[in-house]
Amino acid sequence: MRRVLVLITLVLVVFVGAVWLVFRQDMQDRMSSLSSVADTRFAPVAFASGGAGVPVLTIHGAGGGHDQGRLLAEAFLPAGYRWIAPSRFGYPGSALPANPSTAAQADAFAAMLDRLGIRRVTLLAMSGGVPPALQFALRHPDRTQALILLSLAPFAPLTAEEQELPVPLWLYDALFATDFPLWALLRVSPRALAPMFDARPELVAQMTAAEAGFLDAMIAAFLPVTLRRAGLANEAAAIDPAAAINPSAIRVPVLLVHARDDRLTPFSTARFTAERIAGAETLFLDSGGHLLLGHQDAVRQRIAEFLTINAPSVAE
Repeated sequence: MRRVLVLITLVLVVFVGAVWLVFRQDMQDRMSSLSSVADTRFAPVAFASGGAGVPVLTIHGAGGGHDQGRLLAEAFLPAGYRWIAPSRFGYPGSALPANPSTAAQADAFAAMLDRLGIRRVTLLAMSGGVPPALQFALRHPDRTQALILLSLAPFAPLTAEEQELPVPLWLYDALFATDFPLWALLRVSPRALAPMFDARPELVAQMTAAEAGFLDAMIAAFLPVTLRRAGLANEAAAIDPAAAINPSAIRVPVLLVHARDDRLTPFSTARFTAERIAGAETLFLDSGGHLLLGHQDAVRQRIAEFLTINAPSVAE
């Protein structure tokens, strides 16, 4: 019996050790994902880039980073555009400065573009990336060619009161405390976090193959979550009254896309913004949730049409 117990213990030790090695290697691979860093007077800003042509700044939502920005570019931009996907303050590769406001974030983006020799850009922003995109258009109007805003997160003077969290706050805290529990959960059930992206069963059922890949990649991009905790904690900067945004002052072409059944960011935010930006174009969907599932082909086509008019590629 003693030998059996020793053998079982050895097997368990070897198994746990092997799992830990796989976990560590996976985290190292994720942390070494291709990105560059631009030093600015605000903080270092990490970014990924790709494509060729007219520049588009793609700004990720909560829990993201340059990796999520890359996914947005690949999912929604047509060919003929160069995309630059920065990590917002506190997200992978980008420091959290003393002043982490959305206004400062917009200025840091401008400083990053200076480093890259880019004068003027179109901005494609989703969810929590929308407030700094609006700030950029307000603070740097001469550098803003157009705005494309998807699933808009609330910003001051709005509040987050209408938002419905898909899971309790304590579960967010437990999952995001360290990387291993989340990594293990996703190994067992890759779509376990789908509710956090508002990917409800009825929406998953209508996904295309491309949308399924997008959802799975967005979930996987949560890791390493420990590199995103500071950014997640700073999301409230968007509803800080001291950094209120006046959409009425925006004078560039704007396209807003939002689903009325979005349970993460209230549709009222998109309606409020559209009503205040003169000439704003809208694509308001009855369904699709936060990730616009079941409608991404239509969204991509509308974005392509908008860009053709307002930020044509070289080929056009």
